[in-house]
Amino acid sequence: IANCKLMTAGAIGAPEPKGRLRVATKFVNVAKRYYAEQGRQVDVIKLYGSMELAPLVGLADQIIDVVDTGNTLRANGLEPQELIATISSRLVVNKASMKMQHGRIQSLIDTLRDAVEARHRH
Repeated sequence: IANCKLMTAGAIGAPEPKGRLRVATKFVNVAKRYYAEQGRQVDVIKLYGSMELAPLVGLADQIIDVVDTGNTLRANGLEPQELIATISSRLVVNKASMKMQHGRIQSLIDTLRDAVEARHRH
């Protein structure tokens, strides 16, 4: 459906904090593994919702989130920083459901295909 990046992000031009870095994300295990592989000690804060608000309200120094264009980050005074992984979203349909609910599922597939194609045209 889409290709994105899992990235760290922080306030534009913000200096490295003194002491431990505080990182907000819903991808807690990924965050812990990423920083452990670098030998960096960080405090990971599990957070859902509008992740980009965490640095703005002083809850965290950085976030880890899915980034597509980066527009939401920039609109909130943040910038993408370190690439953790390139990811993609995919639709998976159970074979039995596809047979039993074909019309409904095919309609959803068609709607998604139209949206993806329209997005790629822009």
